[in-house]
Amino acid sequence: MASCKYKDFSVKSNGNAYLWTMKPNLKPYLEPSRLEAGCDEAGRGPLAGPVFAAAVILPPDFRHPLLNDSKQMTERAREELREVIEREAIAWAVEEVSPAEIDRLNILWASVTGMQRAVLRLDPAPEFLLIDGNKFRPFGPYGFKDYRTVVHGDATYACIAAASVLAKTHRDALMRKLALEYPQYGWDRNMGYPTPEHIEAIRRYGLTPHHRLSFHVKQLEPSLF
Repeated sequence: MASCKYKDFSVKSNGNAYLWTMKPNLKPYLEPSRLEAGCDEAGRGPLAGPVFAAAVILPPDFRHPLLNDSKQMTERAREELREVIEREAIAWAVEEVSPAEIDRLNILWASVTGMQRAVLRLDPAPEFLLIDGNKFRPFGPYGFKDYRTVVHGDATYACIAAASVLAKTHRDALMRKLALEYPQYGWDRNMGYPTPEHIEAIRRYGLTPHHRLSFHVKQLEPSLF
């Protein structure tokens, strides 16, 4: 079990005292008596690449001043915090769901499937799940039913925020790798999202095996989809 090095203490910067703690909007847990895992995904909106999901169990006393909804963090802050979370978490797991699975399941249930897979890899197993969003369902060999969905959970609970950071950073790393194989699409910059650059590249070069065929873009209809 990992121990947390980031307890509350005062530091000084330019003569001003600051408290090394979490963002005031983040709650450390819902039920302190149970082992909670936070779950979140990254990459629901892109035209290309997998959706990534993460599950994280944090120590109850985990604190870090950078921890927040990953969408509100800089890339540098996310990468720094990724190392901290992976080192200090009691358990964490990241899973990806391929474009083909997304096309088969739809993006909502592909995201849920990724979170379920990540939870099943946690050791120790969680006793309770906090899920970002408003959709989930029981799963696994034991019919895991003990969970709560939380809209904007990544801005509410620390463990969900931590999961959002891992899902986002792991996905971005893969998209940068895929960009080396397909540089014309700019995936190292747009991460597969439907930016004008990406849409124009699809128009010029067509689709790749990493594109989601079920995602329709108005600017490209009807010629390619």
